[in-house]
Amino acid sequence: MRTLVAYFSATGTTARAARRLAEAVGADLFEIVPEQPYTAADLDWRDKNSRSSHEMTDEKCRPAIAGDALDVSGYDTVFVGFPIWWYVEPRIIDTFLEAHDLSGKKVIPFATSGSSGLGKAPRRMASLAPGATVLEGRMLNGDPSADELRTWAW
Repeated sequence: MRTLVAYFSATGTTARAARRLAEAVGADLFEIVPEQPYTAADLDWRDKNSRSSHEMTDEKCRPAIAGDALDVSGYDTVFVGFPIWWYVEPRIIDTFLEAHDLSGKKVIPFATSGSSGLGKAPRRMASLAPGATVLEGRMLNGDPSADELRTWAW
């Protein structure tokens, strides 16, 4: 069984969690990089005119991902990590889910946030990954140990 940890990180917090998880479970690691990088102004959720605010108020928004497409065919389990934006996954995660055939795979969300839980993200993600089994997932705030991550993951 091959496992992938795919993640989007706006500030580095989710990247640290993704690296710890991938190392703990022996998974491959893939960073979901936006074609147009986010600036600090883009990420200002208090500014209704910021890029992230515009993206999150538009259900159809699908920010482009940089680089070559990822071949997920060889993976059985795909952990998908992201920061919580507006109580759900950022739209670039929606881009990733819709761009890959995850049918028959187990998809496990994980997220980081200063104050929110996963909210409706797992349910939304399941609707964007038809045929995949999307689990409830977990918040990976703080610094869970490798043993704790392995116990949760399997």
